[in-house]
Amino acid sequence: MIVIEDTIISEELLKVRFCCNLAQCKGQCCVDGDSGAPLEEVEVGILTDILEEVKPYMTEGGIQAVEEQGVFDYDEDGDYATALVNHRECAFVNFKNGITYCAIEKAYLEGKIDWRKPISCHLYPVRVTQYDQFKAVNYHKWSICSSALKKGNKSGVPLFEYLKEPLIRKFGEEWYTALVKEIQSGKYDKAI
Repeated sequence: MIVIEDTIISEELLKVRFCCNLAQCKGQCCVDGDSGAPLEEVEVGILTDILEEVKPYMTEGGIQAVEEQGVFDYDEDGDYATALVNHRECAFVNFKNGITYCAIEKAYLEGKIDWRKPISCHLYPVRVTQYDQFKAVNYHKWSICSSALKKGNKSGVPLFEYLKEPLIRKFGEEWYTALVKEIQSGKYDKAI
């Protein structure tokens, strides 16, 4: 484990090679799972505020789901998660050519909003769990990401580098610089 400030980071972030491969996985992480995408409390308000700008990018089912349920639901642990369509797919998906995309991110990329998407989605396949005294930063292995592992192994990109932008978004530039410095210290075996 790597310790930076109040975070305990799994060494898998430097050992696992990962690079999303939407052409292969089709964005299944947005349509399969036990619940919607985890949301931080502040993100519920953000989603509510930007909903009208995001709706044009959503499916009819997604729009109906948020109009009936609101932008969030609770997962099995009682934490906030995005609303679902038919208890399966995130209400904020968009489909194009058989691939699932994020409607929120599409609105962001087209300059309609200034918030990219929930941080849990941006960080995936990394999950952050808040405990009383620290945050655990772990790699979440899921079979639907097997093509991302293959692509990552070909490119040689470690997970912490692949997720540089969302890690900085979540923890800050100084935290990420400290993480890289710690990894480069040579204390950790980088091989899988």
